[in-house]
Amino acid sequence: MDAYKLELESVGKTYTAADGKTVPALGPVEMKIPDHRFISIVGPSGCGKSTLFNIISGLLDSSEGAIYVDGRRVDGLTGITGYMLQKDLLLPWRTILDNVILGLEIQGVPRRQAKERALPLLAKYGLGGFEHQYPAQLSGGMKQRAALLRTILYDREIILLDEPFGALDAQTRTMMQEWLLDLWDDFQKTILFVTHDMDEAIYLSDEVYIMTARPGTIKRHLTIDLPRPRKPQIVTSEPFMKLKEEALKTLSEETMKAYAQETTAG
Repeated sequence: MDAYKLELESVGKTYTAADGKTVPALGPVEMKIPDHRFISIVGPSGCGKSTLFNIISGLLDSSEGAIYVDGRRVDGLTGITGYMLQKDLLLPWRTILDNVILGLEIQGVPRRQAKERALPLLAKYGLGGFEHQYPAQLSGGMKQRAALLRTILYDREIILLDEPFGALDAQTRTMMQEWLLDLWDDFQKTILFVTHDMDEAIYLSDEVYIMTARPGTIKRHLTIDLPRPRKPQIVTSEPFMKLKEEALKTLSEETMKAYAQETTAG
C-alpha cells in the first residue's frame, strides 16, 4: 500500500434527531493525501466541510470509517493537526508576540525560548515591529497573519485552515494568498484548506476536492497541474479558466441539490 501523509477511509457522521431518526451529515468520505501537498476542499453550504475538519482534528468523533496519518490510525486523537478557523481567535489581552507563542507555551516550551523562536518569523513574515501591539490595533489581514503563524508554530505536519480569508476584502485576500503560499513553501507542511472561492482553491492548490450536497461525499477530485511558483495573473490564463469552468460546473450541480434540500426542509 502506498504511504500517504493523511488518509481517510469511508469517514462519515450521523446524528440522532429529537424524534429518534438518524440524520446523515457527512460521508462516506475518501481521501488519500501525499506529504507536502496543498489541498483545497469546496462544496455547497452545509455539506459538512467543517464537520470533516472537526473529525480530522479529533474534536468530533466520526460515526464510521478510519483516519490514518503516516499509516497510523488516529481516529479521535487531538493534537495531531494544527487547526485554524475563519475567526483569528487571538486573545485580546495578549500582545501579538504572546498570541503567536501560545501553542508553544501549551506544549511546555519556556516563554523565553518560545519568543526566541517566534521573533524571527514575525520579522520575516510581515509582523516585525508589531510584536508588542495588541490584536485590536491590527488590521484584519495582520491578525490573520498572526493567527496563521501561531498555527505554524504549533509545529504539526498537517494544518487545517477553515476559510481563513473569508472575512477579508478582495485586495487583502489576494495578498494573504501569496503570503500563505510563501509560508507553505518555506515550512513544507501538508495543508487542507476549506474555501467557498473557486479561484482561491485553484490558485493555491495541488488538488481540489469538490463535495456533494449533504451528506457530503467527494463528487470530484481535480489535480491542479499549473506550474509553481504562481502569481495572481495566472487566474486569467487559459489553463486556469478551463479548470475553473470544469470545477464550477460540478459545484453548481451540487449547490442546486443543496438548495432543493433546504426548500424541501422548509
